[in-house]
Amino acid sequence: MISLCHSACRPLAACSILLALHCNGAMSAMAAPSGTSSAATYSTPTSVTITSTAQSLDLSIGYLELLQPRPPLLSNVIPEPTDSGLQGARLGIDDNNAGGRFLGQHYQLREQRSPDLSVLLDQARLWQNAGVQLLIVNLPADALLQLSKQFPANEVLLFNIGAADNVLRSGPCRSNLLHTLPSRAMLTDALGQWLTSKRLKNWFLVHGQRPEDLAYRDSLQRSAKRFGSRISESKAWSFSTDLRRAAQREVPLFTQASDYDVLVVSDEPGDFGEYLLYNSWLPRPVVGTQGLTPVGWHRVVEQWGAAQLQSRFQQRAGRWMNSNDYAAWIALRSIGEAVAELNHGDPDSVRRHLLNDAFQLAGYKGRKLSYRSWNGQLRQPIPLIHPRALVSQSPQEGFLHPRNELDSLGFDQPESQCQNLISGAVL
Repeated sequence: MISLCHSACRPLAACSILLALHCNGAMSAMAAPSGTSSAATYSTPTSVTITSTAQSLDLSIGYLELLQPRPPLLSNVIPEPTDSGLQGARLGIDDNNAGGRFLGQHYQLREQRSPDLSVLLDQARLWQNAGVQLLIVNLPADALLQLSKQFPANEVLLFNIGAADNVLRSGPCRSNLLHTLPSRAMLTDALGQWLTSKRLKNWFLVHGQRPEDLAYRDSLQRSAKRFGSRISESKAWSFSTDLRRAAQREVPLFTQASDYDVLVVSDEPGDFGEYLLYNSWLPRPVVGTQGLTPVGWHRVVEQWGAAQLQSRFQQRAGRWMNSNDYAAWIALRSIGEAVAELNHGDPDSVRRHLLNDAFQLAGYKGRKLSYRSWNGQLRQPIPLIHPRALVSQSPQEGFLHPRNELDSLGFDQPESQCQNLISGAVL
């Protein structure tokens, strides 16, 4: 294993992770206490003592989550897990400790989940005063900006794992805020590239009327224009019918239109979109938030060594890993890689290290991941999936970029009002 690390010229932190997982693979399957609305601390227990010549380091990382009520839906969809994101953060702590023990580094996760935003803001200030300056944040966009404005860039570094809003990546941008969750623009661009490669360029767009549906619709419209597709028909779903009984009658009439290549859906909560499949007036593929779907992560991603990540997550969480879990996990791994190189957790130094063009991170997606220096977004391929298989992964072949093909997804530097976060300026 050591010769493998040496021959591949891997960073020290990556070698530590490989050695730790090889020698103690069962460690990350340990159970952890379930999340609550009160502050909690989680750290990985170890049974092996490692003596390190480097100075030992104990680093606490905060996890903040706003617990939001789930609106009633017309369709009987499978609900999202109540600990989405949190379990990914816990696995990230496990993995950081697996490698960090070889370097004299120990990580613990402090957790605060609450339906009251003021509780989270107060907790963040208390943590900052106690030296907890790296935070994994699962908040909606407006609350995330409110939290970010509490701290200068050099005092606290936030990792966004819960808000896909495009405005956070295009302006205003906060230099103390990095994004490991893909933006909606990245998701719809990934889908737009695939549709263009299949020559499905005439779209029928169906969207819901919730704010998140309208935001996804706007992102789809942007992607269609960007890749030369045409939205020939656009309709808002306004029915309150129980589609479990009426889908075969209502959907064909609603989707009756002149010829189109593909039915594109914007229904983020899953209110009606599942019933559009196989019920449209014309026999056409369904893509978007239902059907063929672009995601940050899904259980069907098993290539590039991802099967072992999926297995470890399922063993410790008792469920599948989703996009928020992956965003939390990769945020913790980003911190682990930076701290392994720096041997300290100063937030400003960590931010500068991650935004540097030389930083690269292995993330089980077939390519090295890195952060965009102008808006703090993690560059990453986007899987295109249906519930039981990975169909493709964007960027698609032939979509080139002068700097990095991953920058063909989402807001490129000329499209963003944000220009340079390394300087620490808040734009």
